[in-house]
Amino acid sequence: MASQSEVGHARNVANLQKLIQQITAYTLYNPPVPALQIANLQTLHTNSVAKLAELEDSRIANKAAIYNRQVALENLKPLSTRIFNFLEIIDLPAGMLEQARSLNRIIQGYTPKSQQPENPDPDGEPKDTVSTSRQSYTQQAETFGNLVSLLQTIPAYTPNEDDLKLPALTTYHQALVTATQPVDQTEAELKVQLIARDQLLYAEGSGLIDLAQKVKKYVKSIYGGDSPEYTNVAAIKFTNPT
Repeated sequence: MASQSEVGHARNVANLQKLIQQITAYTLYNPPVPALQIANLQTLHTNSVAKLAELEDSRIANKAAIYNRQVALENLKPLSTRIFNFLEIIDLPAGMLEQARSLNRIIQGYTPKSQQPENPDPDGEPKDTVSTSRQSYTQQAETFGNLVSLLQTIPAYTPNEDDLKLPALTTYHQALVTATQPVDQTEAELKVQLIARDQLLYAEGSGLIDLAQKVKKYVKSIYGGDSPEYTNVAAIKFTNPT
């Protein structure tokens, strides 16, 4: 379901077409300002429709990339736990086992109680502190890579299960990295499209909203504020949901 703001942007574009249709019927509509002329307003509408479509394509691509990344990460925590359970049975030096335990805890999102945010105000809301939990997707993939690198230094790490063997773990780590990259790329492209949309619709003086208001003022100037012509265009609403 589209958000309220997304609906607002589309409604503005649709209402521009309504406004154009209305002023096209006005025989006295002949503004000296090029941007307010019907042909240029129609071009603005066409460009706005295309921009919203491009933005939606970018949004869909970003959502698909996020979903694919989530699918890739579904097995990370249980796999990390299985790896650590195996390490516990092969009599590793305490320091090396503790290193593996630390990496596994980071992957699981564990934050020691001593490092959790305090509960500090009378309303029970936590302070804005920096969490020690490294749960961003990029960091999870990085930490798993560190765990795989540690396993490569352990001669006794020789599991019989194929998905626990080093080649499979290396492949899985690369899949995690690969799944994260499209998210970053599509997110960057989405931000560019959002900027372009806002510029086209809401730029001061030249955006769709401001031009629509100028059209109404021009109609008011030629027909009068009490005229049915102005009443009709004034009823066509434009809002800025950004």
